[in-house]
Amino acid sequence: MDGERSRGVIAWFVHNRVAANILMILLCAGGALAGGGLKVEVFPEFSAEIIQIGVVYPGAAPEEVEEGICRRIEEELEGLPGLKKLTSSAAEGAGAVTIELETGEDLQRVLSEVKTRVDAITSLPEDAERPVIQELWPRSQVINVAVSGFVGERALRGVAERVRDDLLALDGITQVDLAAVRPFEVSIEVSELALQRYGLTLGDVARAVRSSSLDVPGGAIRSAGGEVLLRAKGQAYSGDDFASLPLRTLADGTRIELGDVARIVDGFADVDLEARFDGTPTTLLQVFRVGDQSALAIAAAVKEFCADLSASGRLPEGIEVTPWRDDARYLRGRLDTLLRNGWQGLLAVFVVLTLFLRTRVAWWVSLGIPISFLGTVALMPLLGVSINVLSLFAFIVVLGIVVDDAIVVGESVYRRIAAGEQREAAAIRGTREVAIPVVFAVLTSVAAFWPLASLPGTTGKIWRVIPAIVVPTLLWSLVESQWILPAHLVHVKPYSKKGGILGPWRAFQGLFARGLETFVERVYRPFAGLALRWRYVTVAAAVTTVLLTVGLIQGGALGFRFFPSCRPTMWRARSPCRWGPRVR
Repeated sequence: MDGERSRGVIAWFVHNRVAANILMILLCAGGALAGGGLKVEVFPEFSAEIIQIGVVYPGAAPEEVEEGICRRIEEELEGLPGLKKLTSSAAEGAGAVTIELETGEDLQRVLSEVKTRVDAITSLPEDAERPVIQELWPRSQVINVAVSGFVGERALRGVAERVRDDLLALDGITQVDLAAVRPFEVSIEVSELALQRYGLTLGDVARAVRSSSLDVPGGAIRSAGGEVLLRAKGQAYSGDDFASLPLRTLADGTRIELGDVARIVDGFADVDLEARFDGTPTTLLQVFRVGDQSALAIAAAVKEFCADLSASGRLPEGIEVTPWRDDARYLRGRLDTLLRNGWQGLLAVFVVLTLFLRTRVAWWVSLGIPISFLGTVALMPLLGVSINVLSLFAFIVVLGIVVDDAIVVGESVYRRIAAGEQREAAAIRGTREVAIPVVFAVLTSVAAFWPLASLPGTTGKIWRVIPAIVVPTLLWSLVESQWILPAHLVHVKPYSKKGGILGPWRAFQGLFARGLETFVERVYRPFAGLALRWRYVTVAAAVTTVLLTVGLIQGGALGFRFFPSCRPTMWRARSPCRWGPRVR
């Protein structure tokens, strides 16, 4: 026994059971504390390592945008360090150049270099606006709100803007955007006859609009009472404001205004855009999650707000506010699945082990599941992992394999205790007996998931969440089964030979034990022996199965589709498709 006491970490934890309990408490407490501060989002945030340069060129055709904007920026960016791919697109009145960086490049350094090079371009068209250079970052949309009704487009947008302002006033919501709505536009239709009547040209009108519709700072006046800032405000925003812009003042003091020579239309941009929700004209409000905000809390707040607003009677007649496309429901569903599978798995492991082992052994083995999970939760802030659909999926995946090593160790130790060995020696020897296969079983599972952490590009940033959860959980389960569990199994006592009040229960356990032994002796052992005697046939059968599987895929008998097709069905509630506003 002295030799057992002096060798190895397993023996140290068995003889220092307080240390095993402290380690268990640290894992559980660390997971509980870290879990309360984790970010809750639908999908993990990541930088796409993409920089976009946008330039507005009013009134230019796509060909002019390509020649005057896109090509000149492309020429300036050629040879940019860290550049992986450069693409550009030209449309009427605007152009964009997109830069995709090599994996691992310093985005801020490249962004600074891009700004320096683009600012140095002096050959852009005079009428083009200043280039806007920005890093593209995927935004985390949580839920939409449909403001719908058979009212005018301007009235509907006005209600939607008021609803947006009310949403932004709620705690925990900081970003709400209008969508599926045409932008405001003031169009000026100049009459050629009116220009001739007043001796004006289109250039005169354009210069007057450009020079009159603006706010100009006028300096400051310092006095004994303080400093007064001067500012001339002349920016036009509405059709009436533009109609009153002066074009020319005659000798008799008469002022010719823009409204005298042009028709001012204060409306919406002439674009082919229409949105309907359940057949009703609508304007959408998109609610996003920002920073450490919780997607679940945002979705709940928006739904409560919509219900209160509809019941309050503050909406104009004929307008409805409806929450739609709640992406947080995927997160809630995954979380519910994890919790349901977790307690069901814990109960199943406990019940099955109780049929063969002592109740205390089943309890400590089953406890390995929450201990391993809480240990991983404690590491999630350090690993940069949040609570999202992928991390919850990873927990669900590892749930079925995390307790396997604890079952093997628990059975090995209890078998020795039941055989009459001293309990400390049984815990040490039983754990060491299966240590090598248990360690390699866990490392094999780790090796299966680890390559996902080294995938390059945007795909790698998404899928790295899975090994970031699975690998620590498996390693914590190994620590729990090798260090914590043996220390607790020392307290397990074998059943008394007298039976007592537990006699019926032991008899019930014996039914299952004898049934398993019968299956092993009469089915498994003969089949394993046959497979070993005919080993070449066994290997040939395995190879044949692999070839048949590959043949089914390559021959087209088993189809392959990256994502399942999404077709409308009569059972919309059960369809995976998203139903809602139709935008055209």
